[in-house]
Amino acid sequence: MFWFAHLEGIVPNHLTGDDPRSVVAPDERELVAGRSMLVRRLKPLPIEAVVRGYLAGSGWKEYQQSQSVCGVALPAGLKNASRLPEPIFTPATKAAMGEHDENITFEQCVDLIGADVAQQVREISIRLYSTAAQLALTKGMIIADTKFEFGLDAAGTLTLMDEVLTPDSSR
Repeated sequence: MFWFAHLEGIVPNHLTGDDPRSVVAPDERELVAGRSMLVRRLKPLPIEAVVRGYLAGSGWKEYQQSQSVCGVALPAGLKNASRLPEPIFTPATKAAMGEHDENITFEQCVDLIGADVAQQVREISIRLYSTAAQLALTKGMIIADTKFEFGLDAAGTLTLMDEVLTPDSSR
């Protein structure tokens, strides 16, 4: 909820604003208080919108082999955990439960979701990451990389969904 609030205004999100206690039985209200949220149903995009500000994880492994990550050429001489000159968009496919996502190029992302939506996702994801990374730095934290997930609502509006900047989705 913290990050949804701080990123509001960049892109719509899936939160309804309704109190989750309003949709459960009276004896379950305290169970959901402060730990649940109500969200709108969306059509999920079949990609993970990964943004990297630092070279780590699978990006570091790929860089060692090709001096690029997901088709994005990077400067020579970077080391593991080097800060990148600017954040880069490195999409991935969504893997089946228990499997690992697969990094893809922007062109492959376009093939999956279309050029207009892919461009929107890239621009918005970098803006979300940059905004969050700046705030985190004021608290003495570095966000090396993160993934965002997006869906389309009934009107076709790109909407931020799922978890945002959690330990499970960020390094």
